[in-house]
Amino acid sequence: MSDSKNKNETDPTPPAIHSDMEKMPGLHRNFIWRGIQLLLQPLFVVWFRYRATGFENLPSRGGALLLINHQSFLDPLLVGIGLSRPVSYLARDSLFRIPVLGALLRSTYVMAINRKAAGTESLRLSINRMKEGFLVGVFPEGTRTPNGELGKLKPGFVAIVRRSQSPVIPVGICGAHRAMPKGARFVYPKKVRVHYGKPLDPEKIKELTKRGREEEFVEYVTDQIRQAMHEAGC
Repeated sequence: MSDSKNKNETDPTPPAIHSDMEKMPGLHRNFIWRGIQLLLQPLFVVWFRYRATGFENLPSRGGALLLINHQSFLDPLLVGIGLSRPVSYLARDSLFRIPVLGALLRSTYVMAINRKAAGTESLRLSINRMKEGFLVGVFPEGTRTPNGELGKLKPGFVAIVRRSQSPVIPVGICGAHRAMPKGARFVYPKKVRVHYGKPLDPEKIKELTKRGREEEFVEYVTDQIRQAMHEAGC
């Protein structure tokens, strides 16, 4: 059996589509993203004994929505630091007006949202970024946990899932609340683990995101994020 035949059997996507997808901006890190990774990866491994698992559950190309538990300000870095693709997050637009920080946020794919129109703007920006092939990171709790436990998920993310045709990946972070607790002035050398869970069942997504079943979907996602946290060691 020829190599080309094996390739076609395992990957039926036409070459022309592969070529278009490879041009998507969300597949490639810029030099600033790479530089941050080169700087922080060894530091995180030593200081936090950082490990991440479940990379095989992430798509190699195309957009995806990452639903992540929120333990500390370190979380965006912890989720993205070991990936070969960039992750795009949302942040309030006032941060972009701060010198240096604003430029850094723009160059690391962060999306600016106005709090007065946060719901509709976050939906539009997130959908557009996934269409560009980005992994988009969302923290459904909306705020950091005070004790490491998964808090109640706010239902705003359901609209993004409903409008998106991209895979939805639960991500569990464990230990970051000890490394950088709420109100902490220092980052402590505590063990931190991240696990990228299996994509949510598309049939369940389709069924549970119907009008009137949002609460069931939130419960389903809660269970999946909690499972990812368990796999991370919580």
